[in-house]
Parts: sequence; structure tokens; C-alpha cells
Amino acid sequence: MAEAAPPDLAAIRAAAKRIEGRVVRTPCQHSETLSKLTGARVFLKFENQQFTSSFKERGAANKLLSLDPEQRRRGVIAASAGNHAQGVAYHASNLGIAATFVMPANTPTVKVTRVREFGGEVVLHGAKLADCWEILYKLAAERGLTPIHPYDDAEVIAGQGTTGLEMLEQAPEIDTIAVPLGGGGLISGIAIAAKALRPAIRIVGVQDEFYPFVAAATGRWNGPKPEGITIAEGIAVSNPGKLTLPAIERLVDDILVVREEDIEEAVALLLEIERTLCEGAGAAGLAALLAHPDRFRGRKVGLVLSGGNIDLRILMTILQRHLVRIGLLIRFRVLAPDVPGQLGRISAIVEKHGGNINDVRHERVFGTANPKAVAILFEVELRDPADREPLFASLTEAGFSVAGA
Repeated sequence: MAEAAPPDLAAIRAAAKRIEGRVVRTPCQHSETLSKLTGARVFLKFENQQFTSSFKERGAANKLLSLDPEQRRRGVIAASAGNHAQGVAYHASNLGIAATFVMPANTPTVKVTRVREFGGEVVLHGAKLADCWEILYKLAAERGLTPIHPYDDAEVIAGQGTTGLEMLEQAPEIDTIAVPLGGGGLISGIAIAAKALRPAIRIVGVQDEFYPFVAAATGRWNGPKPEGITIAEGIAVSNPGKLTLPAIERLVDDILVVREEDIEEAVALLLEIERTLCEGAGAAGLAALLAHPDRFRGRKVGLVLSGGNIDLRILMTILQRHLVRIGLLIRFRVLAPDVPGQLGRISAIVEKHGGNINDVRHERVFGTANPKAVAILFEVELRDPADREPLFASLTEAGFSVAGA
């Protein structure tokens, strides 16, 4: 299914002309706060502002516009964890092309819903993207559909490469581009365009700790490859492409592997500082700056915020875990006599220190060995992390036994 060779700069420029007016020319803006935080001069390419909230529209639109009339009549099929499917579904709908999608069963609901809203037929199958291919090929053969690969296709890569063209036009001072890396379509396209225009520019791929397969394939990673559950499902790809891997080996200067908690922190910071919503994969570039600051300090770094389709339940959990990490949300246990009024006394002390009680639970059976005492578990939001120790000191002075939980 893959083409014989990746696109060149001319093909990417042709793609830019072809998709002009069909996708958003997203902003690429300097972030003063993130620059101070990371020690690099940071520019953000807001691909999460595409209509379907992902860069995937670029490659999808270019591929669909490249189909011949017979292929358009028969329809297309794609396998996707969500964003590729949304991009194909949206542009196929605009072009009057029927589209079918095979998606992992655990794909975030928001992505499946959007695909169906754009008129796509969705087949849920397997636990990960790799499980979808057998069903895809079977349906393609039965129905005469044209497969649209999410990354290992020359037209798709060319469309994604238009991101790099725009970045260098909008922020020509950029000397490094950090790109989320799954199958490699986005980073291949960007690297082809950027290196042709600016050979000295540095291209850095970013992979999740559970899916470091391109890093391993290119000799930049010799650690474990667990294929675990990740919040960065957009880059949870086990097999790099036949087109993308050679381009990455030739043009990408470095590949960094980041932890899940680094990605979580990046999602929270982008929402808190930039007021922009990113999914896990979309925040991977910032995660790399946070986790590997020495690789970027002093450089002019463009970060591709590749997507913003995140499940709201996951987002809520990420934000709460962020509050825990920075010390604004704490949990502790107080051992108190099991008599009336103790909860009121404790609550008054928490209030005195500016705390807000989010949750409280009494444990009389498992929480204490003394039948006349009760263990009370508190979840408290603080105004300042420095309030924690004075709060615990006041509770101790009041005769309570306090321990972090």
C-alpha cells in the first residue's frame, strides 16, 4: 500500500497549494512564559486549532484530493486511533466521498463520536492500532475501497509537511523543531520540508515511554518497549512506516523518550499557561523540553501542538494529578476520638489555614486498632503548598495524630 518513495520539497509545496483554503493556516506564536520556564525561546504551532483539532487534516485532505474519479466513487477506508479518522471523515464528507474507519475499541469516545458526526462508518476492533489492519484489508478487498494509511503514504506525508513550511514562514528564527512521533508521518514531512529549506535546522522527535519503537529502530533507545496504556494514544504506534523510517533515519537529528507524567504535566501547563487544550500526543513536544531541558536550552524551539482531542474524564484526572504534584491538592489522615464534634474541630483548623475540603471519609474498622478512635481521611485543596506543614502543626497542637495518606 505504501508508495515507493517519500515526497520531496516540491511535492510538499504542491500539497500546500492543493489544500489551501481547506485546512486552517494555524498560528505559530512565541510563548514568553514557557520560554522563561524552559530556558529556550519557545514557539507554539497550534495545530489543535484545525477544525477537527488535529494536524491530520493536512495529510487527509491532500490524499483525498489526489484520488482519481473511480477511487472517489468507490470510497475510502482508514485505520486510526482517532485523529486521522476525523481528518479523513471531515474532508471526505466535504468532497462527497464515502469513508469507513477501523478504530481500536478503547479509542476515546470524543474521537469516535466526531468521526460518526462527519458521516464516517466506524468499526471498533482490537485493543490497539496494530489490531485494526487485518479487518481493514478484508473490508477494502470486499468493498473495493481505497486504503488511506495514517502515515506511510507519500501524499499523506506531503500534506503533513505543510506544517513545517508554515512554521518557517511564520517564525523564521526557529532553529529546532520538536515533533510528536508515532508512525512518523508528521515528523517525516516536516523534516523533508525544513531540511530542504534550512539544512542546519535541528529536528527532534518525541516518543512516549510505552511506545519508543522508532527510537529503538534508529538506535536511539535500548530500554524497555512495554506497549502499556498511555494517555498519548495518538503516538502509540508499534511499527514505523516503510516510507517514514528511512526519512527519519536520514533527516531527524534526535529522538527523545518521555514519561507519562511528563506528558501529563505538559497537558496541564499548556492549559494553565497558554489556555490551549492539547491531548497527550499533542503535548509531547513540551514534555520533551520539561524532561530534557539541557537538549534545548538557549535554542529557538518550535513545538507542534499536534492535536487537542482529549477525553474530558482523562483531562479532569490529569489536572487533579497536576495539583497533587505541585502540592495544591493533598490527602492526609487524622486519628481522633470517636466522639461528636471532632470533624467540626478539624474542619475549623483546615479553614483557618485557607484549605478547602474536597472529600472526607471515616474509617472505624480498618483505619485504627482502637475501637474508641476513628481515622478520618481528608482530601484538601490548599491556596499555597507552603500551607501544608503549618496545617499539620496546628492539627498536632490540637491533640490530633496526623499522617500523610
